[in-house]
Amino acid sequence: MIVIGAKGFAKEVLEVLHQLNQTQNVAFYDDVNETEEKLYDKFPILKNESQVKAFFESNGNEFTIGIGNPQLRYQLYKKFTALGGNIVTTISPFANLSSYDVTIGLGTNILMNAVFSNSVTLGKGCLVYYNAIITHDCQIEDFVEISPGATLLGRCKVGSFSRIGANATILPDVKIGRNVTVGAGAVVTKDIPDNSLAYGVPAVVIKSVEPFNENE
Repeated sequence: MIVIGAKGFAKEVLEVLHQLNQTQNVAFYDDVNETEEKLYDKFPILKNESQVKAFFESNGNEFTIGIGNPQLRYQLYKKFTALGGNIVTTISPFANLSSYDVTIGLGTNILMNAVFSNSVTLGKGCLVYYNAIITHDCQIEDFVEISPGATLLGRCKVGSFSRIGANATILPDVKIGRNVTVGAGAVVTKDIPDNSLAYGVPAVVIKSVEPFNENE
């Protein structure tokens, strides 16, 4: 498997793979930062697309995304899929997923101590950090990032490419639009429109942001 990225969140993904006893034939990919040839003197760091293709041919074509930022995750998903890759989901065995009607989209990364209640849906390519809590009947669309300690209460909805900040709380029935950033520690008591940045207690929209064009 290739983990896209070799710093930051990629190290969190490595720990999930270690917990799953799936660290054989793992490599990382970083064509941006100056890095050593191997991460932790063990895992190769690939530097270009030719090396990626060679790795896929020799070791299978699975990959996962070890980088935050929903928009960048989506772009990397498209890039590595075009190279012949098959994105996979990584879920820590120490995450607490309830027993009924929990749907996790392909390519999602879930870290330990995340809690999912029953009737929770996550879309493709999401990222759920440590100690995040998603309660009953919440619906999370594609490529959403849920930061450490965030709490999403019953029946709330989060649109694609949105980010929920650390320790933020989304109250029941609230709808977070597409391409929204909710700041750390915010308490969201009412719906947030698409393409917005919201902070505070209660959260208010600070400004609008440029829409994200998936086709660029």
